[in-house]
Amino acid sequence: MKVVVIGGTGLIGSKLVGKLNEHGHEAVAAAPNTGVNTLTGEGLAEVLKDASVVVDVSNSPSFEDNAVMDFFRTSTTNLLKAETEAGVTHHVALSVVGTERLQESGYFRAKQTQEELIKASGIPYSIVHATQFFEFMKGIADMSTDGDTVRLAPVKIQPIYSDDVAAAVGRTAVGTPVNGMVEVAGPDQFQLDELIRKALTTKNDPRTVITDPHAPYSGAQVKETTLLPGPDAQIAQTKLTDWLAQQQ
Repeated sequence: MKVVVIGGTGLIGSKLVGKLNEHGHEAVAAAPNTGVNTLTGEGLAEVLKDASVVVDVSNSPSFEDNAVMDFFRTSTTNLLKAETEAGVTHHVALSVVGTERLQESGYFRAKQTQEELIKASGIPYSIVHATQFFEFMKGIADMSTDGDTVRLAPVKIQPIYSDDVAAAVGRTAVGTPVNGMVEVAGPDQFQLDELIRKALTTKNDPRTVITDPHAPYSGAQVKETTLLPGPDAQIAQTKLTDWLAQQQ
C-alpha cells in the first residue's frame, strides 16, 4: 500500500514513515525539502500518483493567528483537491485532544477549520486526536513564560511519547477509515503546573512556575478536564518516567 506522509520529515512524520516501511508498506515522505509544497501545490500530483492513503502530520511554521489559519486552510484545501483528482481513498490527519474546547486560541481555531474541511471533502477520513507530546513540555513552558516566570493553570494533562503517537497514526492509516475521530493519550495523568515545574527542574531551567487558575493555555482558558481525552481513548504504554530515563 502506498502511503504519502505530508510533513514526513518532521518529528512524527519521520517516525511514521519508518514504521510503515518496516511493515511492508510504501511510505513516502512529502515535505518542502522533498519537493512537495501543500501551500503552493508544487509536487502534489506527482507524489500522490497511485497512493491509497494520505496522512497529514504537517504543522504551521508560524503560530500567529492569521498565519496559522492561512496555513491550515490553504494547505488542506490544496491537498484534498489533489487527493480527489488522484483517487486517494483514505485521508488521515493528526490533530489535538481538546481542539473543539480550545476555540479561544487562534491555533486551535485553525485546527478546527482543518478538520471541518476534511469532513466536508467527501474523501473517507480518520482524524487522530493526540494529547501533548513529552517532547513539547519545554514548548508549553515557553508559550506561558513572562520574564523569569511561567504561569500555568492547575489542570489535568495526559501527555504521550511521540513514538506512540506515530504508532497510533500508522495503525489508523492502514485500517478502515472511521469517518470520525480516534483519540490517543499517554498512560498517566499529571497536573499541568506540577509537570512543567518538574520538567524545568530536571533541565536546570531557572524559571519559576507559578500556579495560576486563570492562566491561558495557548491563548485559551482551560478547565480541569479540557486537555484530557475521553473514556474511549487508546492508551499508550510509554510512561513519562521511562522516557525521561531514556533521555539521560
